[in-house]
Amino acid sequence: MSPFEMSYTVLGGLGIFFFGMKSMSEALQSAAGDVIKRTINTITKHRVYSVLVGIIVTMIVQSSSVTTVMVVGFVNAGLMNLTQAIGVIFGANIGTTITGWIISIQVGKYGLLLIAIGSFPFIFAKSHKLRQIGKIIFATGMIFFGLKIMSGAFKPLRSMPEFLDLISYFSEQNYGSYAACITVGCIFTMVIQSSSAMLGITIALATSGVIQFHTAAALVLGENIGTTITALLAAVGANITARRAARAHAIFNLLGVFIIFCFFPFYIEFIDWLIPGDPAVSNANGDFTNIAVHIASGHTVFNVTATLLFLPFLYKLANFVTKITPDQGQKEEHHLVVLGDPKDLIPATAFAQAEAQIDKLKDIIDRMYLLVGDLLNQKTEQHPSDVLIKINDYEQITDNIQKEITVFLIKLSENSLTTEESQLAQSLMRVADELESIADYIDRLAKYTERSALSDVLSGEGKENFFKFYDEVKDFYDNIANNIKSTYSIDLTVVHRKSEELRLKAQAIRKVHLDRVAKGKLDPLSSLTYSDMVVAIRKIRSHAQNVAEAHV
Repeated sequence: MSPFEMSYTVLGGLGIFFFGMKSMSEALQSAAGDVIKRTINTITKHRVYSVLVGIIVTMIVQSSSVTTVMVVGFVNAGLMNLTQAIGVIFGANIGTTITGWIISIQVGKYGLLLIAIGSFPFIFAKSHKLRQIGKIIFATGMIFFGLKIMSGAFKPLRSMPEFLDLISYFSEQNYGSYAACITVGCIFTMVIQSSSAMLGITIALATSGVIQFHTAAALVLGENIGTTITALLAAVGANITARRAARAHAIFNLLGVFIIFCFFPFYIEFIDWLIPGDPAVSNANGDFTNIAVHIASGHTVFNVTATLLFLPFLYKLANFVTKITPDQGQKEEHHLVVLGDPKDLIPATAFAQAEAQIDKLKDIIDRMYLLVGDLLNQKTEQHPSDVLIKINDYEQITDNIQKEITVFLIKLSENSLTTEESQLAQSLMRVADELESIADYIDRLAKYTERSALSDVLSGEGKENFFKFYDEVKDFYDNIANNIKSTYSIDLTVVHRKSEELRLKAQAIRKVHLDRVAKGKLDPLSSLTYSDMVVAIRKIRSHAQNVAEAHV
């Protein structure tokens, strides 16, 4: 095989491997989106639960890089604190070892068989779930087939003196060679941005007999360091806590590799003792079939050991990265725009981040309601003009968040989403739009208080009717807003009935108001102000109903 032929064969095999990994990850994410979402929602302050979340999510998405980028995004969106994020990162390092076990199976034996089995349901099945199962089987076959092609292309290197001279230093059993292999593994992983791909290449080189087990094990250690670059890049431009989470990931992996490096010969002996079969023995076809399981085992032992060693010191690690990444007193806001391209995010986690922004919208509306309530009741301790400025600032923030959510979800919708995910994206966009409209009308309600003296606008029977209507609409909105994240659908029959009651009540209030105007009890400006305030509250009622309908 000529060098050119070998090169394009290796690259072709790597491309098939990459496609298989990406397809399997997408299919698993689609099939297990609800599992990912429920798993994320179980995160608590307990470090062990955070680790378990990291393990489960990474096993599903088949990429520790995806999980750590997700963690940086969650921290930046305010969904996780630093210690929770570090716990998930610990778990992600364990969860990613499942990739090594998948590709350590005798790759040449099952690749085309799995492609054949998976292709039919993947292409022809009508059920979405069956298509995703077929895609998972098909993608797994592609992974195995890609590795088989790479292994076959690497075999001629065993008898190529120039190549053997080139890597002779890396094959020696001394700490200088170990350090060189770790460095090479780190650099290549940083370049291709995928520890899974580098692990696949390492296993392909090892099973073809080009490198020995100790060299492969050192490369894998380097890959664990190189994979941290993804989270560090994702944290660029993020808030201070997200940058701390990314640095914690890098420090954790660096220290873990350093500890294993200090005892590397004993580490290799331990794996050889733990796993049966000599990694240096080949079969009749010249394949070193035992070495792949040794590599996968070494990868798992390293990550599990590092997690167990560091877990008791999780809070100390959090304190350390806080000290080396000082706040510097800058005020930071959480924004979706700093999370990077939503096309690269898992749909389940992207939706969770969008929902977090919707929660912020609701929180800001609650603050606006408190401020406007104090204005209307003339109970504010601040000057009314200062309160109006604050309400207007909040309204501008809701405009920005609604815009960010819409852009974010539109970009996300360009991905291959399921029907349910596409409907959820549309639902969240509409909810954000309706909540922003509610903020607009609260802002208008506040501004109406400047037109004329409230003692003239709200007096007698009109005042009593107004505040009763105001309170009922606020309760109507609160009941809907508090149920947006519930697991069950809002009963639209009840919502529509209550909304209609409030609409009729608004009409009755305006009728009473017109009678008062006819009797000359209000001046024209106060009359107009009162009418506009009632209309603003009625509009809030209408948009709250729309929120309920969008949620369903």
